Amino acid sequence: MIKRIIVHKLDADGNEVLCYEGMILAQDEISLTLEAHFDQKDISFHGLDLRQGDRFVEIYYTDRWYNVLALYDVDGGDFKGWYCNITRPARVETGHVYYEDLALDLIVLPDGDWLVLDEEQFAELDLQPDERQCAQEGHEELKTLVTRRQAPFHGIGGQDAHR
Repeated sequence: MIKRIIVHKLDADGNEVLCYEGMILAQDEISLTLEAHFDQKDISFHGLDLRQGDRFVEIYYTDRWYNVLALYDVDGGDFKGWYCNITRPARVETGHVYYEDLALDLIVLPDGDWLVLDEEQFAELDLQPDERQCAQEGHEELKTLVTRRQAPFHGIGGQDAHR
């Protein structure tokens, strides 16, 4: 298995908006888990303080309409929360993973509180009705997994399984 992988974030029209490198941690028929490091300037973003060098453990699914990023502090490794993107199912090719971001996001803090972002942008996207429905169902599935503390959110309020 190739260990290095390039992540390609595409917009809803398929245009690349971000590209970065990660290392594969695990892969099966429907998911890819990788580790990457935040390489942007420090920012505070809706309750999450992202710092250059923060560790991201990212899960991409080829059969689900979302991805999930677990965020860890660069210095102490403390768990910061999850950032979830509503996307079309990921496309995994040798050495590359591609995902098409559909604007709608979900931030989940370590205590289980969540915040939905960019609902207006999602509403403005030119999506087919079945795509919009799948994206909305993926968003609801994520909220259900958080509420039930099911994988990958089973570390809420205590131990974290992504370490």
